[in-house]
Amino acid sequence: MNRPLVLVTGGSGFVGGMVVPLLRSAGVRVRVLAHRRPVTPIPGVEVVDGDLTDPAALRGLCRDVDAVLHLASWIGKDEDRCFAVNVDGTRRLVAEAGRAGVSKFVQLSTAAVYGNGPFREAAEGAVEPRPVSPTSRSRLAGERFVLAAGGAVLRPYLIYGTGDRWVMPALLRMVHALRSGLPERGSALLSLTEVGSLATSLTRMAVTTPPRRATGVFHACPPRPVSLRELVVATHRHLGFPLVGGDQPFEQAREELVAAGCDPHVLDLLGVDHWFDATRLRTVGDHAPDVGLTAGLSAHAAWYRDQLL
Repeated sequence: MNRPLVLVTGGSGFVGGMVVPLLRSAGVRVRVLAHRRPVTPIPGVEVVDGDLTDPAALRGLCRDVDAVLHLASWIGKDEDRCFAVNVDGTRRLVAEAGRAGVSKFVQLSTAAVYGNGPFREAAEGAVEPRPVSPTSRSRLAGERFVLAAGGAVLRPYLIYGTGDRWVMPALLRMVHALRSGLPERGSALLSLTEVGSLATSLTRMAVTTPPRRATGVFHACPPRPVSLRELVVATHRHLGFPLVGGDQPFEQAREELVAAGCDPHVLDLLGVDHWFDATRLRTVGDHAPDVGLTAGLSAHAAWYRDQLL
């Protein structure tokens, strides 16, 4: 029997760069849709140059494919570009997969589609999405095509690890700016997902989870949240980030960030509860074990120190 073929979009990105080797280790064949970033040659990986915004590039892309892992997205403030990639590109890819008879379609999205919070132990379906950015609005709109076709959508909140260009850099800017203390004693509870754990869950969803169970929305987060204060202490210990003492009201912290030239939106993301219940993902199949914050930061410490300090 032929080995399964998995199509990956975004295979050279932050998450995709870890997913592709895992797929190969699982013994499946891999086809990668490559756009801007070069894909490191890996035996058994077929690379197809193309762009989600180009209908011609998608024709035939899903031929003989058993599962699609749609990891590509456009992240930024350009509304038109976000919708061209995240909405129209996803719509075209879902349609192409349907024409080819693909049995499983898995999309990586984000829990940022829910908006600014606060959210405490929120399960799938318990919160109405209220996205506040072009990226989140377009990713939510793109999800609808996947869900309508019976596919699966994974929503992590904050993803950290080797290749992270946003979460820890934003935290570092914030702790440098907050000289008077953390907002509300750093009590905000956050769902942080280590990139290797997320890549494992995506791989297993594509390879081992039965298609009838790989459907609907899944929060892709560890079972235990961490507080902002825990995160600050852990990044001080493992990455050498500044240790912020003291306490201040939320709005005072926002004013301090603005005065320091730091984007205050980072406070909405890191200083407000964003804790998502991911029980559903852990019950549908053999998914990744939890990687605690200490183990996760230790595993990626050398990369962060090289990139940020």
